[in-house]
Amino acid sequence: IAAALDTWARGPEALPPPREPRTPVLPVEGERNVLITSALPYVNNVPHLGNIIGCVLSADTFARYCRARGWNTLFVCGTDEYGTATETRALQEGLSPRELCDRYHQVHADVYAWFQISFDHFGRTTTPQQTRIAQDIFQRLQARGFVLQDTLEQLRCGACGRYLADRFVEGTCPSCGFAEARGDQCDQCGKLINAVELQNPQCKLCRGVPVVTPTQHLFLDLPKLEGQLEAWLERTWATGEWTPNARHITRSWLRDGLRPRCITRDLTWGTPVPLDGFRDKVFYVWFDAPIGYLSITASYTEHWERWWKNPQQ
Repeated sequence: IAAALDTWARGPEALPPPREPRTPVLPVEGERNVLITSALPYVNNVPHLGNIIGCVLSADTFARYCRARGWNTLFVCGTDEYGTATETRALQEGLSPRELCDRYHQVHADVYAWFQISFDHFGRTTTPQQTRIAQDIFQRLQARGFVLQDTLEQLRCGACGRYLADRFVEGTCPSCGFAEARGDQCDQCGKLINAVELQNPQCKLCRGVPVVTPTQHLFLDLPKLEGQLEAWLERTWATGEWTPNARHITRSWLRDGLRPRCITRDLTWGTPVPLDGFRDKVFYVWFDAPIGYLSITASYTEHWERWWKNPQQ
């Protein structure tokens, strides 16, 4: 506090010289290097004030603070563009998913520019870098025995010739009888639903009656990682700054034991699965989207690994 008061009393001449901007911003040995991301906003609508306050503004404030301290700072973000919500909105607007993403990505970029959010790079997840990195991570997981194959039962529409993602199915809720429940949740009673549990299901695209059909999918073998994860969590909980809420949610997942988690979907809009027998599928967006932080950095600089694989700096 005394040092701050002294600097304040001496005025601007006491401040260190401003940092010379570099392009691209890369880690510098011997300096404090700070990589900042904010949660990737979903692309299928116009961002509102709550989106900005919820994550973008706090990250921007911290980025400005870091730069004012003279720290070497990179701040990246971008639009999350794969998933069924994009396909659904594209159908509503009579556009292809790519056209919809192009439109709303620009809307997002313009809104954040108007608010003067100080991104060093604002990218997107539908890029060649995303495909390359996501497929590479998958192939590494598979080579190390962390990928399983199993059968799921899904609703398939014969008229449309496709398996129906949750949001492309509508029917009667098995819990409360609401006639317009979606394939993932009932908006009347709030119950989470598996699409095959719906009564009188209908395809939202053609209003045909879908049929329950088995289909092969890939799963991440999370139980194989459970022991390592628990040991790591105990170490980080003892020394880190996890919030009570984060600890509670994580413990609740581990309490009942981790289970294999599906990482593929029967869609066309997504990162293709690079494996024979599954090339007509894409990666489930929960597996794919977090990789967007890496791929957006990679679209900013080919030296992205110096940020993401460089714990010493």
